[in-house]
Amino acid sequence: MSSIRKSVFAAALVAATALSPISASAETILGALAKAYQNNSQLNSSRAGVRVTDETVAIAKSGWRPTITGSSSIDYTSTRRAGESTRLTVGAFGVQINQTLFDGFQTRNNVKTAESNVRASVESLRNTEQNILFNAATAYMDVIRDRRIAVLTEQNLQFLTEQARAARSRFEVGEGTRTDVAQADASRSTAVAQLSAARAQVQTSEAIYLQVIGDTPKKLQAASPLGKLLPKSVDAAMTIASTQHPAILATEYLVDAAGFTVKSAEGSLLPQLSASAGVSAVNRNTVSDSATASANDGWSNSASIGATLTVPIYQAGRVAAQVRQSKEALGQARIEVDVSRDNVRAAVTSAWGQYVAAVQNVSAIHETVVANQLALSGVIEERNVGQRTTLDVLNAQATVINSQIALAQAERDSVVASYAILSATGYLSIERLGLQVARYNPEEHYNAVKDKWFGLRTPDGR
Repeated sequence: MSSIRKSVFAAALVAATALSPISASAETILGALAKAYQNNSQLNSSRAGVRVTDETVAIAKSGWRPTITGSSSIDYTSTRRAGESTRLTVGAFGVQINQTLFDGFQTRNNVKTAESNVRASVESLRNTEQNILFNAATAYMDVIRDRRIAVLTEQNLQFLTEQARAARSRFEVGEGTRTDVAQADASRSTAVAQLSAARAQVQTSEAIYLQVIGDTPKKLQAASPLGKLLPKSVDAAMTIASTQHPAILATEYLVDAAGFTVKSAEGSLLPQLSASAGVSAVNRNTVSDSATASANDGWSNSASIGATLTVPIYQAGRVAAQVRQSKEALGQARIEVDVSRDNVRAAVTSAWGQYVAAVQNVSAIHETVVANQLALSGVIEERNVGQRTTLDVLNAQATVINSQIALAQAERDSVVASYAILSATGYLSIERLGLQVARYNPEEHYNAVKDKWFGLRTPDGR
């Protein structure tokens, strides 16, 4: 087939591919992120964890509510004395109500602690969402990169196979040497191993894609960096991250929770006041052999109401140790805020530097690829006229394939680094990305359970 026919055939193939239904239905990176937001098991587990934390508010509020208990009993007693037998049956039932009137503000502080923990868990969930979206973007770009590298290594193998065949043909007609044949065969064998490794890497990347996104990768569209969504400078990114990153906000809410825990522990040292009320009924039935008849003592009813004041004097040092322990936990929580800020600051700086370097590398490496391809064509022409050796061609081809692989890596890095900047600043959300997916709202479950007095079913009917 002539070169003209080959060009026409290649153009037709590209056009057909571009217009094919497979290309039209190719997955986009935003579509993959939407699937990860819905399907990722780690993210769904974190959502369930927030729902678990929501119930701690209802548990804490129970300290303000009364407890009501019912009781019933029946006792049978048989007495034998001097040939006389007496049998006594006593039945009783009652209802008791207990209400805490003052507990040293423990319940109030326990509720505030639970509410702060809920806020912290919501921010932690936001942080997990951002991490999952970033992992999904990374997995998406890894598949594209590794598939491209596999294609490049396969093309490299085809080229080297042709070079080995050409070297052998020239040797057979006396235009080449056995060294040329050996060098070409060695390069081809190396390419076979590289292709095998590249295909194995594709399988690994596709497995990670399935794990993170929850769907097998099919045809994937190329993605571009999120340049328009990024802050204008690294300083602007730092400012945004220090005030809005969910990891920092979560630790700040944990500081609030730890502070209320200290107050709750100190409340155990204050007097406690509770009230109680109850009603009961008792039925006595006595049967004696001497009377040869039963004596029904009948029912007796009673009611009671009272209050109990408890003043702690010495509690074996337990409460004092708990107060000191909670204060140390508060100090640790404050330090964790600084740790989170340091981690976020380092993540922003690293992501920004990687993004700038990757964008510059894409442009530079693209020019390198073009130059290396032109150099390879020139070396082949010079080899054909006897001015270059087969080894020169093989070296030039290795330079081309290496630069092409480097370009694939740089393009992947530029996209991933842009998502890393958004994640580091706390801006990687479905709203900012415009993902076509329903947002999970943790407040719905919280509002449904925070004030429930009774009921065993969860809001979703379980």
